[in-house]
Amino acid sequence: MKKVVTIVCLILLQLIWMAIVLFKFSYTYTYVNYGIRLIAVCVVIYMINQWKNLSSKLSWTFLILLSPGFGLLLYLIFGRKNVTKHTAKKMDAYIRLAQKHTYQTPAINRFLKEQDKAVYRQTKYINDWSGYPVYQNTETKYYKSGEDMFPDMLVELEKARHYIFLEYFIVEEGYMFNQILEVLERKAKVGVDVRLIYDDVGSIATLPEQYYETLKSKGIKCAAFNPFRPSLSVLMNNRDHRKIMVADGTVGFTGGINLADEYINQVERYGYWKDTGVRLNGEGVWSLTLMFLSMWDCINEEEEDYEKFRPQENDKKEWASDGVVQPYCDCPLNTEYVCETVYMNIINQAMEYLYIFTPYLIIDNEMLTALCNTAKRGVDVRIVTPGVPDKRMIFWLTQSYYQPLIASGVKIYQYRPGFLHAKSFLCDDKIATVGSVNLDYRSLYLHFECGIYMYRTKAVFELKQDCMEVFATSDEITIEFCKKQSLFIKLLQCVMRLIAPLC
Repeated sequence: MKKVVTIVCLILLQLIWMAIVLFKFSYTYTYVNYGIRLIAVCVVIYMINQWKNLSSKLSWTFLILLSPGFGLLLYLIFGRKNVTKHTAKKMDAYIRLAQKHTYQTPAINRFLKEQDKAVYRQTKYINDWSGYPVYQNTETKYYKSGEDMFPDMLVELEKARHYIFLEYFIVEEGYMFNQILEVLERKAKVGVDVRLIYDDVGSIATLPEQYYETLKSKGIKCAAFNPFRPSLSVLMNNRDHRKIMVADGTVGFTGGINLADEYINQVERYGYWKDTGVRLNGEGVWSLTLMFLSMWDCINEEEEDYEKFRPQENDKKEWASDGVVQPYCDCPLNTEYVCETVYMNIINQAMEYLYIFTPYLIIDNEMLTALCNTAKRGVDVRIVTPGVPDKRMIFWLTQSYYQPLIASGVKIYQYRPGFLHAKSFLCDDKIATVGSVNLDYRSLYLHFECGIYMYRTKAVFELKQDCMEVFATSDEITIEFCKKQSLFIKLLQCVMRLIAPLC
């Protein structure tokens, strides 16, 4: 924690120093003041004409016009989603390299067209814009908690004979990761290719500095994504929020579960920690493998033969078909927001019901309107958020969206036992997606994310059973609850709604 406080203080000092210098110049020299105001107007005009989230445009416009100097300073540091052209071009090259090793089987397209054209169009969108195809010959298993998934993760790690890939936002020394580390170290010693990617900011308070050097000394290849430096930089906006584990290309795990003890309820932080995950066995794991490899090669500026990692090369087993699955991911370095569009398409296609688990409900006007309209046309829309928050201010911000949703017929629940960290959508007994993607601005627009889109798989029906259990152990929120909140909280929510897209 001391490390985090020190870094925050250093960043604040830089921001204050820059603000003071700007203030002195603008008020000492009149022409500088007028120049800043002219630049502010030009930036606002430029920004409004960009392909950018409308809520973000409005928030930045308000801030820049309210205080041109300070607003411009913050916008130049935090407002530009895109990094340098060189960085974006490099990442795009690695993503395209990975996508060259995918192939969409025409027979699956024909099958989906006959079964459900809306599902076919969704899978076509994901394939065209995320670059990862839809698969059959893949078995699924849904996990309703981290402690349910963790034993299976250990079993599959023990089985690995060729390679193990892990990519996580948070890695923390403790019971969970120490057990995983013990297996990884043993496997590395017998020649298994073991690699780990962790996000440097996500793990800033949970791992020692340059922890990747410690892992390398154990024979584990390791890379920290976008190493954090205590300086004001747009590069710090983009984080690797994915959760991926792949063993031998035949089994893969993803969901909301990080490698830290609270995710398996080994320690209690905010009551019971509720999370979800999915295991894939079969051909669909190939996409998760490619996601990892493209990120690994980009960080390390390597280029390797991806074909040697194909599941067929390591396991000749005939996999059973369990519906269809489509792993997908999102890259914040372009203007196509794949994860948001996947969610929006599910919302708009729902006919009978739509159930959502999300730890944060911080949505723009387009998604708010879509959810309200879906409920208004008679669809049973239910959203579950935490009952015990991990961040009080964000919890109040989440609650600020309740009233218009409830007024439109959406049922809102708060998970009574504790903190709900799951990111799951379920629709009409046939469609589900489980992954790392929160319903907030950072997750939808700034982070590297991943998920699994599923159609009529076992995991879809297992998720529905979990939804019923969660509804039974949650408190339904009423309009009266929203109206009874204190005036202070309501005013705070108004301000936070305004600046939410800036955070």
